[in-house]
Amino acid sequence: MGYWNKASTERVLWEYRLAAPRTPKDRRLTARTRLLSAALVVALAAFGGAVYAERAAASSDSAQRIVLGSGPQIIGLDVATLLGRGDPQRQMLELAYERVEHAYYKPVADQLMIVGEQKALTAYLKAKKVVAPQVPKSMATGDRTRDLAILERTLTSVQNRYADLAPKTTYTQVALVGMLGGLGDPYTTYLSPQEIRSLDEQLRGGNFGGIGVYIVKDPKTGSIVVDPIEGNPAIKSGVHPGDVIVAVDGSSTMSKSLDAVEREIRGPLGSVVALTLKRHGAAATTVVRVTRAEIHVPSVRAKIENNIEYVRLQDFGTTSAEEVRSAFLDGKQHNVRGYILDLRFNGGGLLDAAVDISSLFIAQGTIVSTIDRAGDRDVRSASGRVIDTKPLVLLVNRYTASASEITAGAVQDYGVGTLVGEKTFGKGVVQSLYTLPDKGALKITTARYVTPKGRDIHHKGIVPDVTVTQRVDMPIIDTPADKQLIEAKKIVESKSTD
Repeated sequence: MGYWNKASTERVLWEYRLAAPRTPKDRRLTARTRLLSAALVVALAAFGGAVYAERAAASSDSAQRIVLGSGPQIIGLDVATLLGRGDPQRQMLELAYERVEHAYYKPVADQLMIVGEQKALTAYLKAKKVVAPQVPKSMATGDRTRDLAILERTLTSVQNRYADLAPKTTYTQVALVGMLGGLGDPYTTYLSPQEIRSLDEQLRGGNFGGIGVYIVKDPKTGSIVVDPIEGNPAIKSGVHPGDVIVAVDGSSTMSKSLDAVEREIRGPLGSVVALTLKRHGAAATTVVRVTRAEIHVPSVRAKIENNIEYVRLQDFGTTSAEEVRSAFLDGKQHNVRGYILDLRFNGGGLLDAAVDISSLFIAQGTIVSTIDRAGDRDVRSASGRVIDTKPLVLLVNRYTASASEITAGAVQDYGVGTLVGEKTFGKGVVQSLYTLPDKGALKITTARYVTPKGRDIHHKGIVPDVTVTQRVDMPIIDTPADKQLIEAKKIVESKSTD
């Protein structure tokens, strides 16, 4: 779970799970978050009080859930310098307000943040069984100083009136999520310290104690579906792709969030977790005991089959470009006749990773352009580390999003590969992170992006060159039932004989 290791200006395009509304499936590792949101696949409602109520109720302190390792390296701001000394709770509110006013990718009305805060605090108090919660209702004045004061007064009033229900920090987090949620942008929100550590782990492919699986919540049934990772404890112990986790150590997973299930599966190295599994077509459940170990999860799965290099990319993390490059170079050493890059269910990741991976296929020119609030463009060009990967096919589907769409759009615009599958998700905006005094962060949409030919794909997606529809089902990937992969192989075979 994690974000990135660029020192100053790296930006995130993808957010594995926390902010995607109807995002690519909310895929998560039992020990490494993968947004397939990625991530990548529970659809989350717009961030507001109801969403936070669930998160905050799970932790009366400061909604926690994060990583092991050296900690996140993200865009940072010296809050003390920015805002001066004072109450850290107020500082966080002020910083959130200022970031929206100056960095958000388009102008917004203050009333949206004011109402968002009020709704979030009200929803949280109702979740705590408070009858007719007393949350001040105010209207924006249009004056920044006064509007910020309204936000602060609302928070202070609730903190004081209901001091016995929760710590001040919890109310501040509720207010931040509500303020940003009021913008109606599912990608702009507050991330708790645990969420930041989790995101840091994800994109850095961190080492941690776990069993080595992805877990996905089925949007129709709510079941927790597992996808074990090759070479890790779960698959060695008999966990199969597509198994439904019915219970963890005897505790039912029904109605639990992915976060909750993830926490139950994790544990000390060397300890054992018992998974009650329901297999497809089986009437009875099966209990599999897995010994937790230190897990390192690569973002790439690669193999050569019928002289075709198949590379499945899970996300765009800090090591992804080198992993993809190594896989394709291995294909060249084996004189394969073509390459397939599978971006299905890939919710994205880091902007730099998208540029670097696209540069493997594009020799020179613009890969992507980001456009900020003022209309200024930041053009990201090919790095010059191109590999001859012709013929190349990219597999995409409705859960291919953000950084994945940058690579897919660039490949399509330059005509260096063929896109096969279904129209992509359509996330054409970029987020930046700003650290806060509590070691949490604001994740704010700070720019939109366009493809090399200037296409804005936000809410539109990318239509593949060859459309092949099939059931959206993770266990189908790379099986005889995978019609999209079959078509990709046919295209490689036909082009390699031209």
